[in-house]
Amino acid sequence: MNKKWIVILTAAAVVVALIAATMVFRNRSSVEVTQALQNNNESLVRAHSPVYGNPDAKVTIVEFFDPACETCRVFYPIVKRMVNSSFGQVRLVVRYAPLHKGSDTAVKILEAARKQDKYWEVVEKAFANQSQWAAHGNPQPELIWDVLKDTGLDVAKARADAGSPEIEQRLRQDVADMTALKVERTPGFFVNGRPLEIFGDEQLKTLVQEEVRRAYPK
Repeated sequence: MNKKWIVILTAAAVVVALIAATMVFRNRSSVEVTQALQNNNESLVRAHSPVYGNPDAKVTIVEFFDPACETCRVFYPIVKRMVNSSFGQVRLVVRYAPLHKGSDTAVKILEAARKQDKYWEVVEKAFANQSQWAAHGNPQPELIWDVLKDTGLDVAKARADAGSPEIEQRLRQDVADMTALKVERTPGFFVNGRPLEIFGDEQLKTLVQEEVRRAYPK
């Protein structure tokens, strides 16, 4: 066997090994998440969690998201459209995974806005201006307040609420649940308790459609 074929076969073996390693890692991660769900099923949805859509929908998308996460910003309108086009069959439950520096402050601002029924409007404002306040090298979440002036939010009250023990406790609970469910990156999706194992918008749509068919058989 000449050297050319040895090189080709060696390269092929490396590729096969990498693919096998990836599959093992994916399967191991899937097993770990499944086990975490079985042990911490109550950690998926909490009474304090924001809900978008029909609260009685039989299909629930749970999203662990970070306001400073660029991918979360991209997925926000995608998930919103899924809920809006579901005829009340799908709802979104938001959980927080403040993995970026300063994200905990942003979460507290969102929760303070929720006390004034301005939650989704403020979420969209925060995402629309994410590049201004969420620079990963120099996050300045306090700048979010500056873009909320035209929302009708009582900023003085919201500032006071953002520092309340109630909101601090909600954030702590979400972080604890994120850890228990082994959510290590954002956005992290679960649909009726099933984790999104292969990340992507089409994969999420497929998972949601499967659960809709299961929950609403024709």
